[in-house]
Amino acid sequence: MSESKSGRTIAFFDFDGTLAAKDSLWPFLLAARGRLRCYVAVFWAVLAYLFTPPGRDRRTIIKDTLLRHTLGGLTLAELKPAIERMRDWPRWLDSATEALKKHHEAGHVIVIATGSLDLYVPTMLKNALPYHDLICTSMEIVDGALTGRMASGNCVRERKAELVAAYIAANGPFADSWAYGNAPHDLPMMALVKNRVVI
Repeated sequence: MSESKSGRTIAFFDFDGTLAAKDSLWPFLLAARGRLRCYVAVFWAVLAYLFTPPGRDRRTIIKDTLLRHTLGGLTLAELKPAIERMRDWPRWLDSATEALKKHHEAGHVIVIATGSLDLYVPTMLKNALPYHDLICTSMEIVDGALTGRMASGNCVRERKAELVAAYIAANGPFADSWAYGNAPHDLPMMALVKNRVVI
């Protein structure tokens, strides 16, 4: 995986289920709001799922409802304890983390592309893994408080691929490209690169 002589190499890594085992969103919501509030939010998410119009992404509707009912109205200061608890949450997966470190040693551009939230992903990555940029689900903040809405869409599947494509267009060209993720969620992102590794 040495750097190509004709140009730079870029490597995209999914986070949940690729670099770290399991999904980080639910543990964060539990840490932020507690079980009762989270399970009430699940109730509303199930209702939203059942009444989702045909053609809409039901999984994104569930996530949107969960976030609005758990995080809406909170400030970053109020979320700080939950964010700090996420620092030690990841159980790193050796196959992907070792590949990331090899890309780093070779001088490649490393981008984490994840559906997880911008609220806590940087804290989990800090001092744990080297990377250059982060593409993730950004939360909307108005007048200092979270609205509970995703500011630029749910960074998963096709939306993640759109954001990755935009990153490549803005920061390229790249002589070689890699993507690490899990199937089927990261297949749209993987279709954009030359080398694909399913974890």
